[in-house]
This record gives sequence, C-alpha cells and structure tokens, in this order.
Amino acid sequence: MILFPNAKINLGLIVTAKRSDGFHNIETIFIPISLCDVLEFVELPEGYTRLAVTGTILDGSPDDNLVVKAWKLMHEKYNIPAVDIHLHKLIPTGAGLGGGSADAAFMLKGLNEFFQCGASNDELEKFASTLGSDCAFFIRNSPAYAEGRGEILEPISIKFYNYRILLINPAIHVATRDAYSGVTPQIPETILKQSVKLDIIEWQQYIKNDFEKSVFLKHPRISEIKEKLISFGAVYAAMSGSGSTVYGIFNPDIDIQPLLTEYSGYFYWFGELTEK
Repeated sequence: MILFPNAKINLGLIVTAKRSDGFHNIETIFIPISLCDVLEFVELPEGYTRLAVTGTILDGSPDDNLVVKAWKLMHEKYNIPAVDIHLHKLIPTGAGLGGGSADAAFMLKGLNEFFQCGASNDELEKFASTLGSDCAFFIRNSPAYAEGRGEILEPISIKFYNYRILLINPAIHVATRDAYSGVTPQIPETILKQSVKLDIIEWQQYIKNDFEKSVFLKHPRISEIKEKLISFGAVYAAMSGSGSTVYGIFNPDIDIQPLLTEYSGYFYWFGELTEK
C-alpha cells in the first residue's frame, strides 16, 4: 500500500496553561496542506517489521520512529503481521509542519484498511493521540480547532477562496522544549476560533503564535523571513508550530518568483489553500 501523508500549518498558537503531566494546554487551528511524504508498506509473511528511510537522515533507531510505533500499536491491538516499510521524506523534519505525526497517523489508517482491522476514526484518533500531541488531527485530516495538548479536536470551516501559501524553512532547529520554556501561559482575551472568522486581512493583528516572541529573539533570521513575506504582500504570515518554518498566504495575482529566487538556498514550497 502506498500512502501520501501530508503536512499541516498552525493558524495561531496560544499556550494557555502548564499541565501537571509536564505538557501544556494550547489553542490552535490545524490546516492541512498538500506537501506530502511518501509512505509504502508491504506485508512480510515472516520476519520482523523493518523501516527504510530516504530523502533525509533521521536521528535515532528505526524502532523509535513513529511509523514503527504505529505498527507496534496496531500489532498489539489486532495481531497484524510484520511489514516492510519505506518512508520517503519530503516534509522537512523538526519544522513545525507535523510531518512525523502525519506519517504515524497515515500508517495507522493504512494498516487499519489493509488488514481490515475495523477500527473507527474515533478509535484511530485515540491510538494516534498516544503517539504524539498532533497525531490525532491527521486521522480525519481536515481543518480543526484544537485544544488540550492538540488532541481535542473540533471541525472548523475556513474560507480561503483562491489564496496560495508559501512555506520557507531556513533549516534552523528549534527544540520544542526550548520554545515552550520561553512562553508564559495565559488565557487569551479572544478565542482563536472567533478571531479566524474575521476578514483574512485582519488576521495579522489578531491571530498570534505565542512561540514567535522568544524564538525570534534567539533566531532573528526566522523573524526576518516573516517580515519579508509581509513586505512582499502576504495577507497573513506566521511561524508554524514551534518553528522554524514560516508561511505566507498570498493573493494569486502576486508574483512570488523573486521570493523563490531570494530563498533558493532554503527549503521552500508553494501551493494552493483550498476551501473546506
């Protein structure tokens, strides 16, 4: 079976509280985008599940990869056989785009379908939430307002019309733990899912990512990219998750080729935002 796990962006990210389990409660909106990895697995009649990764070099043992952990979970629940896995990475890792979480969630969905396990989406979301805070989002994979650690999801409708999105990743690693350490949790005055109902030209004023302040101080190059996107005509620009990817949302009549030329040394991706 061949699957195409897609990335996501965060539209706003507010850290509301530190939890007793060491995690944080957040508010955010997850938006799927069509930048994808490629994930393939085939059944092994005997032997052990194994993983080959191309497109990047992943740290750590393959057994610690979320895709393998997803197989282990389904194996424990449904006694599925071993599989041979090939993961080709196109989504930058550690970039705030949820690539690893998407890979794991799509693995759960793919195994469920291939081996006819019969798990519902609700069950798959519960499984996914044990693998990562934003894994559950990728089960239904449609725009969602998220609370808790990011696993409490509520469908949301956002009208993007024909806007396009540009991602730029400067290959700066931002440790999630460090990003959280620079944030003082607080309850926002305005609920994010209300702010997103404003006209998109007002989002820059009202929809914020709490990680930006401390991350930008430590990595001013990321802040410079955001300001460049805004100066070039983005109707909204922000860092996704804890970084370091920055995205800009553009009207289709703006020629962004000069931006692509300027940032040709970085990873970038340009695509459409669709209405949901």
